[in-house]
Amino acid sequence: MATIAANPLTNVFAPMSARRLLVFGGIALVAAGMLFGDVFAVFILHPNAGRQGEALRAAAHAVAAKNPAAINGIFTGLGGVLEDRGTKVDAHVHMIDAGYLALLLALVQPFIAFSAARKKALAAGFLIGGAALPVGIFLIHYVGLAYSPFAVLGWASVLADSAGGLLIVVLVAEAWGYWKYLQAPHRQETPLPHDTSWAARALLSGGTILILAGFLHGAWYAGADLYKHEAMELSILHTMISAAATDNVSGASAEVTNFGNLAGAHAVNIATHSHLIEFGLLAMLLSFVQPYVLLSERWRRRWVMTLLGGSVVLPVFVALELHLGLIAGGIADLGGAAVLVALLGMLAGILRYTGNLDATGAGA
Repeated sequence: MATIAANPLTNVFAPMSARRLLVFGGIALVAAGMLFGDVFAVFILHPNAGRQGEALRAAAHAVAAKNPAAINGIFTGLGGVLEDRGTKVDAHVHMIDAGYLALLLALVQPFIAFSAARKKALAAGFLIGGAALPVGIFLIHYVGLAYSPFAVLGWASVLADSAGGLLIVVLVAEAWGYWKYLQAPHRQETPLPHDTSWAARALLSGGTILILAGFLHGAWYAGADLYKHEAMELSILHTMISAAATDNVSGASAEVTNFGNLAGAHAVNIATHSHLIEFGLLAMLLSFVQPYVLLSERWRRRWVMTLLGGSVVLPVFVALELHLGLIAGGIADLGGAAVLVALLGMLAGILRYTGNLDATGAGA
């Protein structure tokens, strides 16, 4: 069983301190964002992709029938489908990114020259904004402009923009606190203890490798296929419209299939690139909070291996979806679930640490 060191950790994780709020809130935001992403991928992403193809085929038939009203209606509906997908993707990404920022802010709290009460208020404001922003984005598609006094902004957009503004205010204040520290260096908190455990080293090195792999994959895709895919999109759309205009409905439908396949190839490459980098960044941030994970060395290793394993499985099998279909998608979802379970395991260890710390009075 891991134990709490008597000395170096006595004042770094005080009850309800800014650092404790940011660590808890950051991991919770990342876990919630990943859970939402898994649910979104299964129940919304794939059905929406099918509806996009159906809408394009219907549009091709409407063009062949010379029916402008039907074309307008189809593309209006397609716009709704794309907005539905876009708001879900944005909510998922913003929630996880807010969690990353919270963990990063937790690391720099000793270098913010504010009182403990002010730092706690800033941490609470950041977490409120980090939770409200994705909720507002998620609701944009459903709330729309209903009962809004604004011509182009609905209440969900107002919530999202207000939350984003709150995050900006907090980050500017944190930057100001850091600038004040640089003018007169004086730490009110003990920095994180130097951790050379296997778990911390594995997360730091594994995260670095994941980020490097993500950059290499992105560079390869940009150099080999990205611009070619963009040119192919324009060519396919032009051919599809021309075929529909000449009553070649079967040819237009074939181009719709080609367009869907091309969009899928573009999406899986972007997702592979971004997930590798995101998981690498998550692993590196978690390496710095390992001193707060009160678990036995065996369980810490298990959660680290689970997290790093899932961080590899998800992007690799996302990249294989075009070749293996739904089987690869299912395995990728299992990889995401593994990362989520590892996060929850580490969070449980941090909760045990803080409970033990509070019970002994070390954090007071």
